[in-house]
Amino acid sequence: MLTIRKGGIQTTVQDLGRSGFQKYGIVASGAMDPYSLRMANILVGNEENAAALEIALVGPEIRFEEDALISICGGDLSPQLDGKATGLWRFIRVHKGQTLTFGTPRRGSRAYLAVAGGINVPEVMGSRSTYLRAALGGFNGRALESGDQLAIGAADRPNFAEDGPSWFTPSPFYSSKPVIRVTAGRQFDLFSDESRQRFFSESFSVSSQSDRMGYRLDGPRLELANKQEMISEAVAFGSIQVPPDGKPIILMADRQTAGGYPKIAEAITADLPLISQLKPGDRLRFTEVGIEEAQRLLRLQERTINCLKNAIRLKRRGME
Repeated sequence: MLTIRKGGIQTTVQDLGRSGFQKYGIVASGAMDPYSLRMANILVGNEENAAALEIALVGPEIRFEEDALISICGGDLSPQLDGKATGLWRFIRVHKGQTLTFGTPRRGSRAYLAVAGGINVPEVMGSRSTYLRAALGGFNGRALESGDQLAIGAADRPNFAEDGPSWFTPSPFYSSKPVIRVTAGRQFDLFSDESRQRFFSESFSVSSQSDRMGYRLDGPRLELANKQEMISEAVAFGSIQVPPDGKPIILMADRQTAGGYPKIAEAITADLPLISQLKPGDRLRFTEVGIEEAQRLLRLQERTINCLKNAIRLKRRGME
């Protein structure tokens, strides 16, 4: 059992999302940084899709009501266990009565706390993810608040003799000024030559009007060569739409299922963690890659995940 003493600015239960229901208008939701959630779960022996806590910017205060094995991956929000700094990207033994807190964000904006056994909340449409706008899933469909208590699922928790080393550092490397790799969007050729050139040559900043649904960007105005009405079509995590005001929006985890704005580009899957860790005021640029390169980069990322899975598997086998 976990007791939430302070909820933080936005702490929610998330897994890898609610798949198979977008055709009915149900958004996927899930972790903004799926790479970090997967790594955190692997470190404590969970399935990659186990429910964990997504912690945004100002973190919560959490008391552990029983011994636990945890890991914290993603952004560095200065986690402390009983006032002592604790590491990221490693498994950590926590004893009953200890308290986990977070401080100043040092790098990135979202951290993922996984607990061996996973956060045990009811599944809704095959997922434990929280969709805040519809009060769906997670813990009562909302962000965590002071006084909430979360149950932990049953798990085979290995009695590691010591906390794990930080075998892996964030990959890709989080930055407040990343270069995001994209492929051309479905309507890329409909934009003016000037807009296409400015999209790749100038930088954008993340607007304060950004949330889990989408990141609005301030920067050069982008326009179609000729104004026209668009028929709504499917969108994806990382689709970059351009509404009539000319300011791009990167669609994120809580994106709508379809959209009628033209899409100038699609952020590659391997770079979604970079985008998800940005905060208002951070700047980013775009560069184009081909489909084959996007697939190669995703395979490299998956290889890193598989390396961690094998390392944890070998460590647990050595204890048997």
